[in-house]
This record gives sequence, structure tokens and C-alpha cells, in this order.
Amino acid sequence: MAVIEPLLLAVARLSTFAGSRVLTAASGFFFEREERLFLITSRHVLVDSPSGHHPDRIEVTLHVDAVDLSRSRVFQIPLYEDRRSVWRQATDSGGEIDVASIELDRDALPEGVEIRPFTLEHLQGPLEEVRLGSALLVVGYPLGFYDTVHHLAVARQATVASAFGVRFQGRGYFLTDARVHRGASGSPVVMQDPDGPASLPWKLLGIHSAQMDMRSRERGVDESLGLNCAWYADILKTLTD
Repeated sequence: MAVIEPLLLAVARLSTFAGSRVLTAASGFFFEREERLFLITSRHVLVDSPSGHHPDRIEVTLHVDAVDLSRSRVFQIPLYEDRRSVWRQATDSGGEIDVASIELDRDALPEGVEIRPFTLEHLQGPLEEVRLGSALLVVGYPLGFYDTVHHLAVARQATVASAFGVRFQGRGYFLTDARVHRGASGSPVVMQDPDGPASLPWKLLGIHSAQMDMRSRERGVDESLGLNCAWYADILKTLTD
């Protein structure tokens, strides 16, 4: 069997539940800091009051064999403990940031779990290295679609569509030009890093959140812009501190 691209072991499929009722499918990824392990996704995957989305738990599909990728386990994560949310979210001068982190108990994970977490080393340093039009990937589970035999995510090509390092319209995100769909929320937005660690040679630039559109667009007449919001990944320094 071919050696698996490590990026695919950094990403996880999420399902949200209210009791026994399945609500939504989404994407997430793993982040490690000082031996602490986190699951990262969009905050609106975990709670979204305007749409009435209030799950009480999520399920994450994890690989338990790096060779036989058909072997996986479902790991459940309650979202509340003593009526308090278990995730962390953040705000800044632009308002709420649509990113959330959940710290995972390594001892509770399935035996033999195979993941390749991002680390602080994967965050972008000099901003000028990321140019307008730079090639990116958005890796996740659009519309819940994935390789159902091997439980692997799919990647969509993207490009940087706004000035990287500049908060678009004062918010903590930049824009990407990519064809994405519902279910991709929480996907890592990455750029290949040939000088990066062999275990995961990618730069983590952002967390895909949602499509960006114009309120003035006349539906049925004007095409969608095809642009998307990606929250800057350096928010993970705060959410995993």
C-alpha cells in the first residue's frame, strides 16, 4: 500500500448530535502544543444561536491503523460539562472569531490512534512570504463527502484572494478563492512548505469558515463571488494557551 499523505491524518470528520439526533457534518483538524492535544473546528459547528443549532456532543472519526486505513473508531466528545461548554472561543477588536478549540484527553483516545497534528511550528512566520494568488489547499469533508472506505478527506485547490496579513474589512480573516461547500467548515487552509518538517510539510495559514458573498448580489442574475473566509491560524496561540 502507498504511503499516506500525512496531511490527511491531520484532518478529522465531525458529526454533531442533539441526543440521538444527527444534526450536521463538518470538518476539523488536530493541533498539538507542549504535549497537549486539541481538536480545532469552526465555532459555529459547536453552537450557532441564529440558526438554532445547539448540539450536545460531537463524534470524530479517527484512524487506528496507518497501513490499513479502512480501520477506524468513532470517538465521542460531550460539548458540555456541568452545563458549561468544554470548548474555547475568542473575540478581538473585530468581534467574535469563528474558531473553537477542544482539548482532548490523550488517555481516552482509542488505542493505536493515528493522527498528525499541526504545531506552533506550522504557523506562518514572515507574512510577506504569502503572496496574493499563492496556491493553497482546503482539506475537509464538503457536503459530508469523503472516501468512505478509507475515511479520508478530500482537498480543494484555493488561492489567497486578499492581502495576507491584513484583516479583511477589519475582521480576523483573509479571503480565499476556492470552490467549497457546506460541511467544509473547520477545514485547515494550508500551503505547501518544502522546508517544513517531514512529518507534516505544510504551513497552516487559516481555518475555513464560510463563503463570502455580497448582500447586493441579485440572486438568479449575478453569480456567487466564489470567495471564502479563512480565519488567521495564529488565533490558535490564544485558543491553546
